[in-house]
Amino acid sequence: MSFFDKEKFHRSKWRRFNILVILMIAGFVAVIARLAHLQLFNGEALAMKAERQHQQVVNIEGERGAIFDRAMRELAVNLDMPSIYGDPSSIENPGDVARKISGDVDISSKTLARRLDNDRQFVWIRRRMTPEAAKNIEAMNLKGIGFIPETKRFYPKKEQIGHILGFTDIDDHGIEGIERYYEKSLHGKKGTILLERDARRRTVLTNTLLDPLKGDSLRLTIDEVIQHIMEKELAAAIDEHHAADGVGIVMDPYTGEILAMAVYPRFNPNTPGHYNSEQWRNRAITDLYEPGSTFKLVTASGVLEEGLVSPNEIVHDGSGSMIYGGAVIHDPHPTNLPMTFKEVVAHSSNVGTAKISILLGKERLYQYARRFGFGEKTGIDLPGEVAGIIRNPSTWSGRSLMTISIGQEIGVTPIQLITAMSAIANGGWLIRPHIVSEVIEGHGDVRSIKPELVQRVISNNTSRKMTEILKEAVGPAGTGKLAAVDGFSTAGKTGTAQKIDPDTGRYSRNRFVSSFVGFVPADSPEIAILVVVNEPKGIAWGGSVAAPVFKSVAEQTLQYLHIESAGREQITVMAQNP
Repeated sequence: MSFFDKEKFHRSKWRRFNILVILMIAGFVAVIARLAHLQLFNGEALAMKAERQHQQVVNIEGERGAIFDRAMRELAVNLDMPSIYGDPSSIENPGDVARKISGDVDISSKTLARRLDNDRQFVWIRRRMTPEAAKNIEAMNLKGIGFIPETKRFYPKKEQIGHILGFTDIDDHGIEGIERYYEKSLHGKKGTILLERDARRRTVLTNTLLDPLKGDSLRLTIDEVIQHIMEKELAAAIDEHHAADGVGIVMDPYTGEILAMAVYPRFNPNTPGHYNSEQWRNRAITDLYEPGSTFKLVTASGVLEEGLVSPNEIVHDGSGSMIYGGAVIHDPHPTNLPMTFKEVVAHSSNVGTAKISILLGKERLYQYARRFGFGEKTGIDLPGEVAGIIRNPSTWSGRSLMTISIGQEIGVTPIQLITAMSAIANGGWLIRPHIVSEVIEGHGDVRSIKPELVQRVISNNTSRKMTEILKEAVGPAGTGKLAAVDGFSTAGKTGTAQKIDPDTGRYSRNRFVSSFVGFVPADSPEIAILVVVNEPKGIAWGGSVAAPVFKSVAEQTLQYLHIESAGREQITVMAQNP
């Protein structure tokens, strides 16, 4: 009898074989089922995940539109700059990479190492760095470090025109000035680029999915040369009189175009971080002050428009003081001689102005102040403009009619005051001031910004009478005689306003705002000019501090514009065809 059962052995072998086959089939079925499940139910999500592991889409801002002055001189342009990024998931030693490049990117190695030590595929390291630093890093040939070309905003005039232009942030969004106000026009449309890993798992720029579109460019009403003249003369006056700050504006009284707008101290929009936010502020549209005697142009215009007095009518006995509403008002330099209406304005008599304001009354004085644009924004195309302060007559005290008539108890901005004076210069129309004259669209079309008439303030007849009176104010006996421009008739008004002492709440005896506003040539105005000097030391009269700046700016500007004695059409023509 044999110990080996051959038949039994074969049956056992086939049983094991069958079990193995069944297991293999079951395994294949499970794998196929799993694949089918993944493909049918999770295929799209997994494909996207796999793609994300090898690809990265990065948004790139479109090129920002340029800004030019009225003669198409460049004021804001774009410079090509390299930006460096990292792919942390492919950087083996973040600390080592950080130490090598920290000096060139101006970031501490510890901070940079933390930024690179994660599983993300894309992190910005330094936006818009210098080409020299980028070349240094590129020469290191570091794994996981790459570059993307971007543009950086650059202002070639530096401090000049800084408060008008403003500046942009790291992502090319406007933060202040024209850059902010016209953000939607200037800002280009985003594009996208695709970053992929190559066979060595290095991230490379492979494709542009969407080309970025350039934003619109702007042509300003500002003239770089006139702006330089105003900035230079304003700075010289502030330095001479040891003043705190100042504003100067040159405006076309017929179109509302701002030819120059200077704010001192200046700031450089290329390095806004070197200044505090207060220094970015455009004081020409954001800062309120009591205008003092420059506001008398409103009182005088209202009295003439209402036909209450005539220019040569005697309205004041020349005495040096007057009591009204329980308060005393003084004339700094009383004549003790009878004064006509035009002499009251020419000599800037407080008492004489107060007397004619009584004829006008508080309701009509308030209405004329509003007609001239006080108490509301001018609508200039700059961000941050404030409306000013002119209280409703129902809230006035017994002395308010008198004090408001001479420019107290009211808060105005420099842009409001020059716009009001322009209404007298142009025949009686309030016109909206503006900074941009043309929008040059990305595809080449040009859209012009037309002058905008707001409303008629006074008649053309009253405008002519006021012009003659304001010429007397700049005449040999007027308070603004130092503003007289050689060879041209000049019209204007001085202002010397006491400031409120924050400690006592009363008018200070040594803190003033000195100003002058006028236009030239008086009989055919080409330019209106405002000069405001805040807190000059020593002599503070507007006729001594601000009027000479007006004269100097006017003479240089008229020479630059080649103006001799050419006349201009009255704005009534524009009114007929707005």
